[in-house]
Amino acid sequence: MLLTFLGTAGSWPTKERNASAIALDTERELILLDCGEGTQRQMFASSRSFMRVRRVFITHFHGDHFLGLPGLIQSMCLNNRSEPLDIYGPPDTREIVERVLSLGYFTLRFPVTLHPLTPGATVELDGYTVRTAEALHPVPSLAYRVEESPKRGRFDGEKARALGLRGADFGRLEAGESVVVHGRTIAPEMVMGPPRSGRSVVYSGDSAPSDRIAELARGATVLVHEATTAMDLEKDANTWGHSSARQAAAIARDAGVGELFLTHFSSRYKELEPLEAEARELFPGSHTARDLLDHLIRQP
Repeated sequence: MLLTFLGTAGSWPTKERNASAIALDTERELILLDCGEGTQRQMFASSRSFMRVRRVFITHFHGDHFLGLPGLIQSMCLNNRSEPLDIYGPPDTREIVERVLSLGYFTLRFPVTLHPLTPGATVELDGYTVRTAEALHPVPSLAYRVEESPKRGRFDGEKARALGLRGADFGRLEAGESVVVHGRTIAPEMVMGPPRSGRSVVYSGDSAPSDRIAELARGATVLVHEATTAMDLEKDANTWGHSSARQAAAIARDAGVGELFLTHFSSRYKELEPLEAEARELFPGSHTARDLLDHLIRQP
């Protein structure tokens, strides 16, 4: 799994940061978490191709989180896309995205399916699951958890050799096949460890500190949480449905996540080190995301 931060600005783009968007490559397909203005251009500057995007998950319909959709969809049409595109979001998704699809003069050349979701919904997809929770924001808003299906346990080479297995037998067992050694059938589960949990990414979207998001993030490999302000402005941030870097770190700590990436920074912050320092006081595994940063999510 590979995370690419395409935009880390809060509310509007700046010279340093684009509006909110994250690409997550699951190996099977590329998905977008939000699609702020300029997302397709950011993809040209990244290692991700906008034509590979299979699904888009919108957290809410403030402009900095969805206004990249019209340009993205129309560019896909101009490049003769035929593969379907699925767009997921809060309950008002159908009404708003249908307006997006009617903007300007262009021919929609591929199927676009809209999926309004409610907090607590689960979407089962090929090799991964997406779950939602309500975010604390002035408009209908969702946080998302993208989680791989459980992985096969690790191969125990020492146990395999003790059973008389050699060479090519290892690969067949790892692929799920049984092998026969000296008249004895060796099944994969005899030489494999217990199943492992899949990797998981939780994205808060815009939200004041939320127990529901903390629960959604429980044990996640990576939490991406908004950090609009430093702690001295967190009261004002909370009033408008946002969090401080310190509050994001508290959620990461309490949820027991592996790593925290902060995003959605107010334009008042030209340097991000102070926000990262505030977060690391509570959660040492905190990082400030930057536009076009790639982060490989390794299997625990």
